[in-house]
Amino acid sequence: MRFVLASNSPRRRELLNNLGVSFTISASSIDEALDGTAIPHEEAKRLAFEKARDIASRIDEKAIVIAADTIVVSDRILGKPTDETDAYQMLKILSGRAHKVITGITLIDTSTGKTVVDFSETTVFFKTLSDDEIWDYIASGEPMDKAGAYGIQGKAALFVEKIEGDYYNVVGMPLFRLQELLNKHFNISLLK
Repeated sequence: MRFVLASNSPRRRELLNNLGVSFTISASSIDEALDGTAIPHEEAKRLAFEKARDIASRIDEKAIVIAADTIVVSDRILGKPTDETDAYQMLKILSGRAHKVITGITLIDTSTGKTVVDFSETTVFFKTLSDDEIWDYIASGEPMDKAGAYGIQGKAALFVEKIEGDYYNVVGMPLFRLQELLNKHFNISLLK
């Protein structure tokens, strides 16, 4: 089966590569603006669905389109920071608290139109961060393209006291849920 990843995310690419999955990349150009009034898991699912639908509509051959969208939720939905000040404010919100990381995932079979939309949720516990730690992290450049202004797989790992749930969900692709959905709805195993 041919897979198409509807994402330019190097993290999602790396996770699928680590599994030995053969796929092509076709990034969606949908507007990823967040609706701050939406129910968080519905917002993540909506964005993943829109990405998958956009790419599936452009593919003429048989494939499974995989799309994901990750958001961070504390007092509000936190997307990608717009600038360093926004990143600082997000990290200040997360400091010393637990927050949710929600990834919406959509799979579309382009030959049948079969569509599956789901989500995965992980709780992440941050230590209390000093202003120096926050600004040093921002200076690394890591937070600027990541939901919630941090990447658990990078330097922000130093902020994480513990997690409850799927680590890979926090990275941006809930591999356990992906396999479950492929197996249950498309009879596909990523182990083969």
